[in-house]
Amino acid sequence: MAEYTFFFNPMSRAQIARWALHEVGADYEPVLVPYADKPQAFLDANPMGKLPTIIHHSAARNQVITETAAICHYLAEATHSPLRPAEEEVADYFRWLFFAAGPVEAAVTARALGWEPTPEQQAMAGFGSYDRTVATLDGWLAQHDYVCGNRFTMADVYVGSQVDWGLAFGSLPERASFTAYADRLRAREAYQSAKAIDNRLMAEMQAEAGG
Repeated sequence: MAEYTFFFNPMSRAQIARWALHEVGADYEPVLVPYADKPQAFLDANPMGKLPTIIHHSAARNQVITETAAICHYLAEATHSPLRPAEEEVADYFRWLFFAAGPVEAAVTARALGWEPTPEQQAMAGFGSYDRTVATLDGWLAQHDYVCGNRFTMADVYVGSQVDWGLAFGSLPERASFTAYADRLRAREAYQSAKAIDNRLMAEMQAEAGG
C-alpha cells in the first residue's frame, strides 16, 4: 500500500494537493472521484464530500487530512521536508498561508458570486473588500520573490496556486508581481510534473464526455 491515498478530481483544488505531493516526493495512490458517483470510501473519509482529501497510512494509525492549505503543510511536516518554514520564516509562512486560504479565497468567491460587501459590511466580512485583499497580496509579492522572502516553501504551493489560478481564470487582476511570481512557480519541476498528470486526465475526461 502507498503511504498516502489521494482522493482527487483534476477539475478541482486537488491540483494543489498533487503539486504538494510531488514537491515532497510522496508515495501516493491516486483515487479519481467522479462528481456524479462519489465512492463510499471517500465519503467515509470526508463526509463533506469535498476534494482534495488524503489519508496518511502511518504506522500508528490512518490519518485523514482535508482542507487544501492544511494538506500542504501537513505533507511538509510529515515528510520532514526542507519546505517547512525555518524559525525566522514561521510568521510570514503562516500569515500568508492563512491569508490565501481565508481572505483571498473568500474575496474571490464573493466576487464570482456577485456579492460585494458595502462599506458597513466590510467590518464583518473577513476579507474586508476584494480590492483591499488584492492590494495587500500585491504589496507583499512586489517586495518578495516568495512568501517567506528569497526561498520557496510549502506555503508557496498554496498561495502560488491561488495566484496561478487567479491569473488563468481572471479572478485576480493582472499585476506585475502576480505574473512574475506565477512564472517562478511554473518553472518548478514538481509543478510541471503534477500539472502534466492533471492536464492529461482532464483531456481524457473531456474526450470521453464529447464522444
